Amino acid sequence: MGLTSEFSTAVVPAAERFALWTELAAQSHVRNWLSSECAEDFHAWLRVLDLGDVRVSTLTYPSVEITRTPKLIRQDDPEVYQVNVLTSGSGRAAQGGREASLRAGELVLVDSSRPFEGRFDGGYSSMTVVQLPRTRLPLPQDVVQRVAAIPIAADRGLGGVFGRWLADLDARADECAPADIPALASVTVDLLAAVLGRRLAVEDELSPQARRQALRVEVCDFINRHLGDPSLTPATVAAAHRISLRHLHQIFDSRGTTVAAWIRARRLECCRRDLADPLLRRRPVYAIGARWGFVEPSHFSRAFRAAYGISPRDYREAALNR
Repeated sequence: MGLTSEFSTAVVPAAERFALWTELAAQSHVRNWLSSECAEDFHAWLRVLDLGDVRVSTLTYPSVEITRTPKLIRQDDPEVYQVNVLTSGSGRAAQGGREASLRAGELVLVDSSRPFEGRFDGGYSSMTVVQLPRTRLPLPQDVVQRVAAIPIAADRGLGGVFGRWLADLDARADECAPADIPALASVTVDLLAAVLGRRLAVEDELSPQARRQALRVEVCDFINRHLGDPSLTPATVAAAHRISLRHLHQIFDSRGTTVAAWIRARRLECCRRDLADPLLRRRPVYAIGARWGFVEPSHFSRAFRAAYGISPRDYREAALNR
């Protein structure tokens, strides 16, 4: 059984779709009052990744207004934070006397225990929502309140690392097993804490474990985005993150590998993927190696054979003739 559940309002007649969405949203997140100019035929989609007490959802829906009132809070309050990462569309969010205008590529945090208003306008909006118990976030509650309803960039810097982590998590959710849940939840929470801590300049209040976890994810994201650069080395990675080479090696020691070995493994995996892609069949083998940082064809061939027990050329032939 997978870790994800998918829902669509298309499974019921048009007149019932908005009511269905209201209930789906309440069950997957918290109960709010919803209204929409598209209520007569509300086409929306929801995918939920259940990581225990952490839930990561992706949603696509037309224009909608959201209100969480004091009455709803008294009736049902799971005492959670919701972090909304807008990937398309625009909107606004208001809580605690602050109001934020949101655009794609930004995130905003709200607290289920406080009244909240939101609106997402124009066409369809898409977002990823991370919901977690307030007690799970390793930051003091009064500190977190200072960032509620304040937009934070999720398309660059550490926020961009968090946004890409969520996108990759959603894309690869079907590859994960129940045994992966604790690690996935831990990385998600620690990286979120680091983003909020960086925004509020309170990183010193994070636990050492949370800081290490966030730095590890940030370093791996940097490596993944620079695999094609032949000059990518442990030294350049350490310099880019303003840490010592020794500190960088300590981060990877906990993964049971070295920095250089992890870079090589990621490059080879990207090469293997491209070699098996029918759309790239006309691209020379050496060019695929060069695309991922292997400048010398002979070095690429030796490294590929050492990793997979077959030459790149033979692997491509076998993969494309299956």
